[in-house]
Amino acid sequence: MTYIVTDNCIKCKYMDCVEVCPVDCFYEGENFLVIHPDECIDCGVCEPECPADAIRPDTDDEPDGKWLEVNTKYAKIWPNISVKGTPPADREKFDGEKDKYEKYFSPNPGKGE
Repeated sequence: MTYIVTDNCIKCKYMDCVEVCPVDCFYEGENFLVIHPDECIDCGVCEPECPADAIRPDTDDEPDGKWLEVNTKYAKIWPNISVKGTPPADREKFDGEKDKYEKYFSPNPGKGE
């Protein structure tokens, strides 16, 4: 098992999770974070730290494994992040909105550290 970041992180990107990760397995996109599944040690400390409730065990992934695939793909090309940055100013407006991947997901990398 590994942990994955899901839809509700998009446009919220609080980043509280990155500072508690003991193995620095978070990677930053322009408006979303992902977890590298091969680096995650399944400790689970990030899950309760996420104000958007966007981090889940991969066993909770959709039947098609969409979020594991997204996390795997972008963790290989986005920069690593281990220090909390500044979350988007309008993040609360998007917290809880449905279908954010289809509406807002950006494949562009974030700034990193």
